[in-house]
Amino acid sequence: MERYHQYQPLVISDFETDCWEHPVHNHNHYELIYVKKGSGNHYIQDIINKYSQGDLFLLGPQDDHYFEIRQRTRFVYIKFTDPYIYAASNTSASHLQNLEYLIKSRETHASGFTLKSGDLQTIDKIIDVIVSLKDEIFSNEELLWLQVLSIASIMHRNMPELKNTRERNKDMQAVFCYIHKYIYSPERLKATVMAAHFNISGEYMGPYFKRNAGITLRDYIKVYRKSIVEQRIGSGRYSLKEIASEFGLTDESHVSKILRSL
Repeated sequence: MERYHQYQPLVISDFETDCWEHPVHNHNHYELIYVKKGSGNHYIQDIINKYSQGDLFLLGPQDDHYFEIRQRTRFVYIKFTDPYIYAASNTSASHLQNLEYLIKSRETHASGFTLKSGDLQTIDKIIDVIVSLKDEIFSNEELLWLQVLSIASIMHRNMPELKNTRERNKDMQAVFCYIHKYIYSPERLKATVMAAHFNISGEYMGPYFKRNAGITLRDYIKVYRKSIVEQRIGSGRYSLKEIASEFGLTDESHVSKILRSL
């Protein structure tokens, strides 16, 4: 298995090809892949996903993948690292939360996003802006970051887990997605509230999670919340007061308590 390493915080590639030359691989960064034109198959974790013009994929460091091109394809790659996410300037909490949710819930959208026609047109125009700025990444860093956040917002509202269905998915991936989405809203993470969301009894929620995840629901929420808080602090861009407010905590002392937990 090949593993590709990227040391720059942001890399943008725009290329067209008839033949995919890379082996099955993963990487140490995130990849937002847009299909400008063409068709074929995209293999992600040994799962075949047909792709065509307008398709969008988000891959993480542990996602093994490669393409099988059937019709000449133009790809636009936006590749970024964790430090890039948290070092970017002028990022509102809600926009950062959207991107974090997409990254943590990749399994839900591993087959790509089915975008509405209006959203598809908007994404295509945003991609054109990104391509126009790619030759001067350093001087256009803030503009590029705003485009990435705009794409993330559109992807977020097209997440499979967010679509209204008559029967909610009760598998563990849906539960994880719920936690990742509402990590900033403590009231929504109570076992009784989650149980009502998934139409199961309150007494069943805790044992169901522990049996399938190998960790208690409470501990998983603590670990996940702590990891995000540590990233916020590590970026040097957020005060304890801002972090407390974002997570619905009463004051900074609660942030310190999270860091000391587990």
